[in-house]
Amino acid sequence: MTNTIEHKDRLCTRNFISMCAANFLMSFSFYILIPTLPFYLIDTFKAGQSVVGIILSIYTVSVLVVRPFSGFLADTFQRKPLYLFAYFIFASFFFGYPLAGSLLVFTIIRVIHGLAFGMLSTTGNTLVIDIMPSSRRGEGLGYFGVTGNIAMAIGPMTGLILKDLVSFDYIFILAAISGAIGIIFVCLIKTKHRQLQKSQPISFDRFFLMKGVPASISFLFLAIPYAMTSSYIALYVSSMGLTSNSGFFFSIMAVGMILSRITSGKLVDQGFITQNIRKGIIIAIVAMGGEILLETLFAQNFSLGCIMYYVVAFMLGYGYGTLFPAMNTLFINLASHNRRATANSMYLTGWDVGIGIGAFLGGYISEYFNFVSIYIIGFACAVVALIVFITYVTPHFMKNKLI
Repeated sequence: MTNTIEHKDRLCTRNFISMCAANFLMSFSFYILIPTLPFYLIDTFKAGQSVVGIILSIYTVSVLVVRPFSGFLADTFQRKPLYLFAYFIFASFFFGYPLAGSLLVFTIIRVIHGLAFGMLSTTGNTLVIDIMPSSRRGEGLGYFGVTGNIAMAIGPMTGLILKDLVSFDYIFILAAISGAIGIIFVCLIKTKHRQLQKSQPISFDRFFLMKGVPASISFLFLAIPYAMTSSYIALYVSSMGLTSNSGFFFSIMAVGMILSRITSGKLVDQGFITQNIRKGIIIAIVAMGGEILLETLFAQNFSLGCIMYYVVAFMLGYGYGTLFPAMNTLFINLASHNRRATANSMYLTGWDVGIGIGAFLGGYISEYFNFVSIYIIGFACAVVALIVFITYVTPHFMKNKLI
């Protein structure tokens, strides 16, 4: 009997490992472009920083537009074929970037790429929940997220290193190759035939998990400073004289996420969902305060500024890594099992909105004000997120959770 239970609750199956590998390769393709695209747009199209912010946010807007529909489709049809189709489109469109001869064409390609990524990430997040035991969901989501964090550790650094060694075309090709290998792992995943839902009238709540709105608002305010950091931290420290090894920021940030995810997922399975989220937000807020001080520290003592730069990276990673699996589980626990994709869509939608706002505001503020202003606003957004989570999201979740 004990062996049966252990087998039933086994997490590291071939399916789970294949999903993690596919997620890593998708994330690597994504992260290798995060810090390099601003440089590419400025160097190739002579775009201003505000234009860069608009183009970066357009990608997120297109992801946001497709989220509700991807959640609906993943709850209505078989999930693996949808995941495979979206993965193929996502990997293929990396070849389109070097062929774009104008900002308009580049933007169109970016929009289509965003639509594919929105479908891919929503379906993937749901598919991995389907193949893992519910008793280890928090832990499983933690490990699944670690694969993305490992990609974050090497993707941005790889992109920034290659930027100085080869043309941008090779970076896009590498991203496409990574995606193509990911497709092979997706093909290795075997899923049981899922009983599809009977046809129901189309209504608003088929696309949105309304019980998840409060948590989405809090998550949105956490995504804004995250986007500002991811998109502009390299430009920020370059303006202060740190022109080499700026990519290590993302590596150290990823290390913080990996360490926190390994422990926080197990705590989530023990019921510490809201506590983990609250702890993660507080750690992230402290790190954002450090971001504000970076310019002053670099000006007064360059070595001390470099140390603080990497401390901020680790704390940001640890804070967000602590709250990610807990927040994802919170949304899942608000939905019935046949609406997992819709719950994931709602979880990711809040994040997408904040990422889009953060990328746009970051570009605008950095051009017309300064980089420090970006991180002051980011700090304020994180404080708002904490207040909303403590005063409204936590009691709402305790009242409405199904698990």
